[in-house]
Amino acid sequence: MLALMHRDTRPSTVVNVGGFLGKLFKQDPSASCRKKYTPKVEEINALEPQIHAFSDDQLRAKTQEFKQRASSGESLESLLPEAFAVVREASWRVLGLRPFDVQLMGGIILHEGQIAEMRTGEGKTLVAVLPAYLNALSNRGVHVVTVNDYLARRDSEWVGQVHRFLGLKVGLIQSDMTPEARREAYLDDVTYVTNSELGFDYLRDNLAGSASELVLRADTPFNYCIIDEVDSILIDEARTPLIISGPSDKPSDKYYKAAKIADALTRDVHYTVDEKQKSVLLTEEGYEAVEDVLQVRDLYDPRTQWASFIVNGLKAKELQQKNVNYIVKGKEVIIVDEFTGRTMAGRRWSDGLHQAVEAKEGLEIQNESVTLASVSYQAFFRGFPKLAGMTGTAATEVSEFDSIYKLPVAVVPPNQPVCRVDNPDVVFRLEQYKWKAVVTEIKRMNKTGQPVLVGTTSVEKSEYLSSLLQEAGVKHQVLNAKPENVERESEIVAQSGRKGAVTISTNMAGRGTDILLGGNPGYMARLKLQELLFPEIVSQVEEANAFAMKNGKPGVKTWAANPDLFPCNLSSAAMDKARAVIKDTVKSWGVRKLTLLEAEDRLSVVTEKGVTQDPTIMALREVYQMMLSDYKKVTDEEKGVVVQLGGLHVVGTERHESRRIDNQLRGRSGRQGDPGSTRFFLSLEDPLFRVFGGDRIKNLMLAFRVEDLPMESQMLSDALDTAQKRVENYFFDIRKNLFDYDQVVNTQRDRIYAERRRAVLATDLSPFMVEYAEKTADDIVEANIDRDADPSEWRLEALANKLVQYCVLLEGLTAEDLVKNSKGDFDALKEYVRKLSVDAYYRKRAAMEEFEPGLMTEAERFFVLTNTDTLWKEHLQAIKFIQQAVGLRGYAAKDPLIEFKLEGYNLFVEMTAQIRRNVIYNVYMFKPTRLTQESVRARQQDAQQQGKKFAERKEKELAEASSKQKAKA
Repeated sequence: MLALMHRDTRPSTVVNVGGFLGKLFKQDPSASCRKKYTPKVEEINALEPQIHAFSDDQLRAKTQEFKQRASSGESLESLLPEAFAVVREASWRVLGLRPFDVQLMGGIILHEGQIAEMRTGEGKTLVAVLPAYLNALSNRGVHVVTVNDYLARRDSEWVGQVHRFLGLKVGLIQSDMTPEARREAYLDDVTYVTNSELGFDYLRDNLAGSASELVLRADTPFNYCIIDEVDSILIDEARTPLIISGPSDKPSDKYYKAAKIADALTRDVHYTVDEKQKSVLLTEEGYEAVEDVLQVRDLYDPRTQWASFIVNGLKAKELQQKNVNYIVKGKEVIIVDEFTGRTMAGRRWSDGLHQAVEAKEGLEIQNESVTLASVSYQAFFRGFPKLAGMTGTAATEVSEFDSIYKLPVAVVPPNQPVCRVDNPDVVFRLEQYKWKAVVTEIKRMNKTGQPVLVGTTSVEKSEYLSSLLQEAGVKHQVLNAKPENVERESEIVAQSGRKGAVTISTNMAGRGTDILLGGNPGYMARLKLQELLFPEIVSQVEEANAFAMKNGKPGVKTWAANPDLFPCNLSSAAMDKARAVIKDTVKSWGVRKLTLLEAEDRLSVVTEKGVTQDPTIMALREVYQMMLSDYKKVTDEEKGVVVQLGGLHVVGTERHESRRIDNQLRGRSGRQGDPGSTRFFLSLEDPLFRVFGGDRIKNLMLAFRVEDLPMESQMLSDALDTAQKRVENYFFDIRKNLFDYDQVVNTQRDRIYAERRRAVLATDLSPFMVEYAEKTADDIVEANIDRDADPSEWRLEALANKLVQYCVLLEGLTAEDLVKNSKGDFDALKEYVRKLSVDAYYRKRAAMEEFEPGLMTEAERFFVLTNTDTLWKEHLQAIKFIQQAVGLRGYAAKDPLIEFKLEGYNLFVEMTAQIRRNVIYNVYMFKPTRLTQESVRARQQDAQQQGKKFAERKEKELAEASSKQKAKA
C-alpha cells in the first residue's frame, strides 16, 4: 500500500519504501526555520513602504541614528527590523537587488550566531550584508571571512557598495598589503578578509615588538565574524594549522640520499603503506637494507636521525602524488588543497615532508623551519565572542559544528522549489569502463546541446578526462589548479551554462561564481570592455608582467578574450560609442599609465551600480550597459533553449571523502528553480572504496564478473554509503582528537598571548615587574628551604647567597638578616624576601628614571617580549615532541590525552616561571651607558672596517669560484 501511495519521480524502477517512511515522519528541516523567523520577516516587510519613501540622504542618516541608539544602550536585536529594512532598500537602490524573505531569514540566523545552510545560487553574499551592517553599528568591527583573495575583493567591491552607500567604511585585506594599509582596513566598520590572512595577522600581532606594529584593533581585535563557506574553513581546513616559522640550520643533503634510497626500496617487501592512516612503516628487511646502504648501526640514532629522512622519503614517494597533492611551478612545489582543488602558494608541509617532496622532484631544497607561532582554525575562530557562518552544505556536519564550535545549524528554505533530478549512481567494477561511460554520457548530452559540468577530484584526473574527450572530438574547457587555468577561472565557470558547453573542473567548493543557464552576460560585457580598454591604459611594464604570469610564453601578448566566449557581435551603435568613450578615457587617465591593479579597480567600479560623480566612469558605465543589453538578448534566448533541454547536467566521476563535497557539486545545478540533473559514475577501484570499503566491497568485486556493464543493487548502494560515512567518521575522529590535544596548547597560547599583549599595550610595566619579583622570590625560597624542616636546619646562608646572585642590589644580605626578619616562620621568611625583591626593583627603576626618563619602561617591555617569544618557541617544540611520545603510553594502559595534559601543564608552569626569572634578572642587571661622540665615531669606524673585510672576503670567494669554473671548462 505504501508503495502505491509513493510516486518516485527519479529515473529508477525501484521504490525506496524505507526512504519514504523517513520522509513521511521527518519534517523538512527548513520548515522549522520558516515557522520560527516568519514573524520577524513580516515585521521587516511592514516597514518597507515607510523606508522606501526616504530620500538617499534620509536613508544614510539612519546609520548615525542607529549608532547613537546602540551607544546609548539599545540592543541590536531591537534595532534589527528597522536596520534590515534600511539595508534591503539600499541594496535595491545600489545593486538593483531586493533581498528575498528567505535571505532576510538567513541574515537573522547569522546575527544570532548560527550557521545558515543556503543552497547554491540563493545569494549568500548578499545575505551577509544584513547582519554585517547591524553589528557594525556597535563600532567594534565586523570581519567577513572568505576562502580566497578574489572572493574577498569581489565581495568588498560589489556588496560593499551597500555599506558605503549607507555611510559605513569598508576595508579589504589582500595578501600583498603593507602593515599600514592592513591597520587602516581593520579599523573600518566592515572588513573583508580571507581566513588565512586574518589568522596570520593575529599571529604576527602576537610577535609584535610595540603597539605601533599591531594591525588588528587594539581594544577589540575580535568582535563579530561571518564565515563564508564555513564548512570548508572550520572542517576541511581544521587539520591544517597556521604556522609562522623561522629558518633552521638543519642539513638538507640527507633528503636527496633518502629520496634515492626510497626509490630503490620495494613496497610490501621493504616497507608497508597505510593509505587510510597516511603512514609508512619500514619492515625488518627494510631496516636492514637501509642500514646496509647507509653503513649505519642504528637508523634511530639521535645524532643522525636517518629514520625520519627515510620515512619522509617513502611518504613523498607513495602518498604525495604530483598533480594530485601538489604541482610543480617553476622550481617550487606548491600544495594543492584536496578539498577545493586550489593551489596553496606559500604553504609548506611540516616535519621535513615538503623537503622530501622537493628532493623527489630534484628541486633545490629549502631549509627546514622552526615554529615561532602557530594556531589552528579550530582554536582561532573559537576566540570570537560571536561567530556565524554560511554554506550550501552544513547539515551533514551538524554534530561536529555543535560539539567543537557550539554553532547550531539552521536550514534556510530555498526561494524557489528545487527542480533538479539526482539520478542514481552508476557503478562499474573496473575504473577504465567508468571513464568510458563518462565520455559516452558527456557525448550524449553534448549532442543535444545540454550543458555539462564534470567534477573530478584531482588535476591528474581532470587532465586524463580531457585527453579522452579530445580523442572523442568533444570541445570542452578545463578548470583545475594549473596556473594557466586558474587565471581563467571565473570566465570558464561563468560560461559553463551555455548551450553545448562542457566544463571539466576539480572540486567546485567555494568557486564563488554562479553558473547561469544561457551564459553570464555581465561577465561577457566586462571582458569585452577590458579587451578594448586595457591595451590603451595599462602600462607596458605592467602588461609584460601580467602576460608573463598568465601565459608563461614570451611574445604572447593580447588582452583579447576567447572569441567563443561571446555569443554575438556587438551592435554598431555600441562599438561606435565604445571607441569614442575609450578615446576620451585615455585623454583623462593618460596613455598607458595605470598599473594593472588600478585598471582592474576602475573597471570594477564601471561594472557596478554604485553612485559616482566621475564623468569618465559614468561614460564607460553607459558603454558597459549597452554591451550588456546586446549580450543579454542572446543569453536570455539561449536560456530558454537550455531550460527546454533540461538545464545544467552535472557528472561526478568519484565519490568524495565527504558527502558535503558531493552535494556542493550537485548544488551547481538547479539554482533558483532552474531545471537540472546530476549523475555520479563510480568504480570499485576508486580510492575511497579501495581504502575504506572494507570486505563487503572486496567481496562484491569478486562476485561481479561482468566488467564493462554498470552494477545496481541495494547491497552495493549500502556498501557505498557505508564507506563514505566511515570516511567522514574517521576524519571527524582525527579532527576531534586534534581539537582535544589543541585545547591544551590553546589554553596556554591564550594565557601567553594575553600576557604579551598586555605588555605591548601597557604604558607602565611596574605591576608586571612587581609580580615577577614576588613570584621569583617565592620560587627561590621554596627551592632552598624545606617548609616542613625545623628552622634550625634551614640553609639560610645558601639562601642569602642565592638571593644576592639573583639580585646584585641585595649585596650584603646575610643569614642573620633572614633569621632576624623571619623568626623561624616560613611564611614570614617568604614575605621578607618578597619585600627585599620588590624594594630592589623600585630602587633600580628610580635610578634608571634619573639616568633617562622612560628608558626603564622600554627596557622592561623588551625583556618581557624577547624572553616570552624565545621560551614560547622552545615550548612549542617540546610540546610537539611530547604529543608524539605520549601516543606510545597507550601500550602501558595509560590515556595518552591525560598524559599529554599533565606533561603539558608541567612544561607550561616551568616555562612561565623561567620567563619571570629571566625578565626580572635582566631588569636587575640592566646597565645602560651613555655613548660619547668619540665612542660613536669609534663604533662607526669599526663597522666600516668590518664591512670592508666582508667585501674583500666575498670578492676573494667569487674569484676562487670563477677560477674553479675555468679549470673545469
